[in-house]
Amino acid sequence: MIIVNPKSAGGATKDRWSGLASDFRSHFGPFTVAFTKGPGDGENLAMKFAKSGRKLIIACGGDGTVNEVVNGIMNSGEDVELGILPAGTGGDLRRSLGMSNTPREAAKQLRDGVTKRIDLGHVAFVDHDGNDSARYFVNVASFGLSASINDRVKNKGSLQWIPGETVRGKTKFAVSAVQEVIEPNSKTVVVAFDDGKPAKLNTINFCICNARFFGGGMKIAPDAKMDDGLFDVVNIGDINTARIFLNGYRLYSGTHTELEEVKSRLTKKVSVAPANADDLIDIETDGELPGRLPAEFKIVPSALKIRVPTRSE
Repeated sequence: MIIVNPKSAGGATKDRWSGLASDFRSHFGPFTVAFTKGPGDGENLAMKFAKSGRKLIIACGGDGTVNEVVNGIMNSGEDVELGILPAGTGGDLRRSLGMSNTPREAAKQLRDGVTKRIDLGHVAFVDHDGNDSARYFVNVASFGLSASINDRVKNKGSLQWIPGETVRGKTKFAVSAVQEVIEPNSKTVVVAFDDGKPAKLNTINFCICNARFFGGGMKIAPDAKMDDGLFDVVNIGDINTARIFLNGYRLYSGTHTELEEVKSRLTKKVSVAPANADDLIDIETDGELPGRLPAEFKIVPSALKIRVPTRSE
């Protein structure tokens, strides 16, 4: 079963689907398909098909589509395998898994790949209506600059960097990042790792990483492993605009961890709350914006079966 988000890649998936389907069928074999119609559909469809006995459910879309399908599988209570057919804007998870961004090659990888178990993150948080909520995430959860960039990418409409030229895809991430870092605002939060003592911390961006990439190709956690039972937590502390522009390239090479403003550690659980109870600090999970702090992030070891290329890490 393939669950397709036709609105992924800025709506290009809908226009390309007939070609994608032909390539996939030629290199993978027969399949059935269901299309999402709005937010939450991917989760509902995945839960429905998992409970009906499907053994492999493939998410066709971006990281947000994968996130919905993963939550549907997990909430079904069934031991269903996940596959990914990349067709979104960011594609960060497929980078960590070694999946091709070419549908034809991805189909071959899914056909000839192996099944492995990976960890998931679980976050309990406050949703936008003020209610307690919870979700699984497979890639990265964060708050700070990254949440603001994702909000700009998703909710600010088309971006124009050069008059008359609309930017999309990875360029849209990059332009949104530049617009946000011109005046970076640090947050003060109270953080507790595992069962340790809570402490105040200043952050420009705070990332709880299960995988290595986020934000359209930034290697935020270069040493993260998806099967070690641990989060790689990366905090970018107070850093001025000039330092961000001079060192922004390091996020793509993974060398930002050498900066004195960047700290990282391994942990199984992270609890975070605003230092000022009146502050509204949004969180993002796999590129989506489900709610805000306070939140508790926990690793769930070996939670998900996933089809990966034979040489995937």
